[in-house]
Amino acid sequence: MSPSRFFRPLLSLSLSVSLSASYAEQKNEFFDTDPGWEGTNNRSTAFDPVEVVQDFGYTPAAEGTPARIGGQITPTGEPAYSGRIIDPLTFEDPFTASGKLVVEEGAGNFLLGFFNSHTLNEWRTPNTLAFRINGRGETFHTHLEYATRLWRAQASVIGRHDIEKDRVYPIENPSGAQIYSWSMKYDPEASDGKGAMSATLNEHEVTWDLLPGHREEGATFNRFGFLNIVKSYDSPGKAWIFDLNVNGEPIDLSEDPNWDGFNNRRTYITTNIRPKFDFGYSPTNFAGGRAAGETGGLIFRGDCRYPEKMACYGDKVENLSLKAPLVASGKVCLRRGVSDSSVLFGFYHSERSMESNPSQDSGLPNSFLGVVIEGPSAEGFNFYPAYRVDGGGESGDRGINPPRIFPDGAFRVWTLRYDPGDPEGPGKIDVTLDGKSVSMDIEQGHKNSGTAFDRFGFVTPWIDGNGQVVYFDDLDYTWKQ
Repeated sequence: MSPSRFFRPLLSLSLSVSLSASYAEQKNEFFDTDPGWEGTNNRSTAFDPVEVVQDFGYTPAAEGTPARIGGQITPTGEPAYSGRIIDPLTFEDPFTASGKLVVEEGAGNFLLGFFNSHTLNEWRTPNTLAFRINGRGETFHTHLEYATRLWRAQASVIGRHDIEKDRVYPIENPSGAQIYSWSMKYDPEASDGKGAMSATLNEHEVTWDLLPGHREEGATFNRFGFLNIVKSYDSPGKAWIFDLNVNGEPIDLSEDPNWDGFNNRRTYITTNIRPKFDFGYSPTNFAGGRAAGETGGLIFRGDCRYPEKMACYGDKVENLSLKAPLVASGKVCLRRGVSDSSVLFGFYHSERSMESNPSQDSGLPNSFLGVVIEGPSAEGFNFYPAYRVDGGGESGDRGINPPRIFPDGAFRVWTLRYDPGDPEGPGKIDVTLDGKSVSMDIEQGHKNSGTAFDRFGFVTPWIDGNGQVVYFDDLDYTWKQ
């Protein structure tokens, strides 16, 4: 047995944990060496690397086309942009941009607007206020979105409002040679000082306020131009802009304006392909453990319909149940978080949690109890408890005001405690992150479902989505009840 892994009895978990079932054995794992945990698909070989081509920026005038900015823009894990350097702007400043836009037929997903060249690490990208243009073959549709400096985001589509259904449907704009007039504006004094943004695409317009607290949280923008969607690889698209005006200043494109560029003229190979999982033991030290070595990496949401799109990596534990206390703690570091992503870490079952099935009614796998890192985008990233038992019973929300975790590379301390409580009453899960706590109950019927756990570690959700880069270290967890 490695000196970094040892077992110890626990006679009293805390005052909050029931003493009627208080004897348990806990295990410490510091990952000083590879612990040899069991993994399935966690180092995926099901998806081949792909070639990424970024080829956008200044294009001089040619027969039939004016000088313009644009080209091929590819969504991928590595940021790429072509941007005009501007004096820094914040949510306390008014700013505007306008011009002409051409979107070629095909796919694509990219940003056009204001961003910060120093904070490009994920989508939704902090410090952005931009159009998001989605290619849909012969058409494209347009969103207007922003993200604060702390990853809180909001978006609205330029579309048609169905009052009866209270939904907005995106307007499908024909792609190809058609030229569109566009504009965007941010006014800090609008909406009684809340701040509001507006945008137009030809005759279509959208206007909406910043969400409460977002203006106060702040954002800083130092570039205007094109930015790729920074997530995993996806199909590229092509677009151009010209007749530009930024903050009241016309942009002369008769000669190369020498905008700032990063990775915008580059061809390379990437392995960041959804859902090519790449997580497990790592010799790194991002999570702030006592020494090098931790568990984590690139973790996408899974998809329970396909065995190759589900993954796990965990330590064997001895048939734990909801009849007795469960505890876990350690350090965590979120290095990158993308919208529509979720990471699950805690107690799960090697077969029930990985059972391939057509169900898409819940993102939580069967037989899981642990912590979740995910949005919604309007809140950034939450760190909260969740569970799902055999038979389908599961937690219904995130709890009240859960802790936020930022994809900033800093490490944080977390705890998880499950108390079964009285045999005839509900159980309770408490989670803390850097001392801030959130709790939720487990219904008495769910607690008595017979659910068992035989692993502790990572397991993917059952509904697919984007990925995160996250690491855990210095773990302490129930091994035997």
